Amino acid sequence: MGINNFAGMSMTGGRRDNFFFCLIDYYADQDRWFLNSLLQVKNEEGRDGNEAIRKWINEYHVKQLVVDFPLSTPACQACVYDCPGMEKCPVPEVKSVHQEIHALLQEDQKIHENGPKTYERNRLKDLEYDHHKNILDKEAQDHILSRPFKRRLKKGFLPYWNRSLDFWLWSRYYDQMLDIFNTSYDSYGSTSLMVISRFSYLRRHFPPSVELFESYVPIILLEMLRANVIQKKDLMNLKNIIEGAEARLNIIKQIEKTLNIFIYEHDLEIIVKNPRAFHSFLLAVAGKNIQDGKTRQLPVWTLPNLTRFVSPIFS
Repeated sequence: MGINNFAGMSMTGGRRDNFFFCLIDYYADQDRWFLNSLLQVKNEEGRDGNEAIRKWINEYHVKQLVVDFPLSTPACQACVYDCPGMEKCPVPEVKSVHQEIHALLQEDQKIHENGPKTYERNRLKDLEYDHHKNILDKEAQDHILSRPFKRRLKKGFLPYWNRSLDFWLWSRYYDQMLDIFNTSYDSYGSTSLMVISRFSYLRRHFPPSVELFESYVPIILLEMLRANVIQKKDLMNLKNIIEGAEARLNIIKQIEKTLNIFIYEHDLEIIVKNPRAFHSFLLAVAGKNIQDGKTRQLPVWTLPNLTRFVSPIFS
């Protein structure tokens, strides 16, 4: 089968050294995936968290690791051009994003001019929009942009803050992310320089064979929702202090049932109680999709060889 284990590590959410490594393994004789290891990493009682991570990777022969923070940088950080300004930026991936945004806004404006009344009536159908469709696909190019997404596009793309990947993710998930999680995706909006710097140090001590990938928990959950693996009400309850644990339990049970992953009771209790452990588990599940060949293909202008972003498909 090739690589038979995948690890997830969620490090976003603050400076405290309190996060989890999660490893899932495939057992061919049972044709099933198992959550094999769940390690909480802390600096306490003389134990060094960095050393714990290295030992864990070596002990379990981890080959692929999925994290939830950027593995690449915005275009401006490595730019060598005499800057002409954002709108005239000559960097290929930035130019591609500007062209895509301009095309979307132009198409939306054309639809409005050709039928203003119909345009406004169709805005009422936004909630009925089939999010399985991709608004950049040819069959969906006449889809009216939602007001929030249109505002996001008009704010522009910032090559010193956003990666070209950001626009690709906005195009596919912006409205649902805003609706369910009340947030958007920004490469550097949910992580810190400290986390990135620390991981830059850690990865120097990983075996050369470890492949690194990036993903984002809300997007993993949205893809599960679109594939009817989980229910929207559970996603809506995740941030609820009282109902959050029950929502995580419901989601995990559906993942076990639908995706053929077994979780021992002790690990299940930890994942249900601790959102950071829950996130690491979801990142590992997204990694499993790499092996299964069920990930969305990113366009060349998102620099997939650098971002290594995993957008899993569960349908």
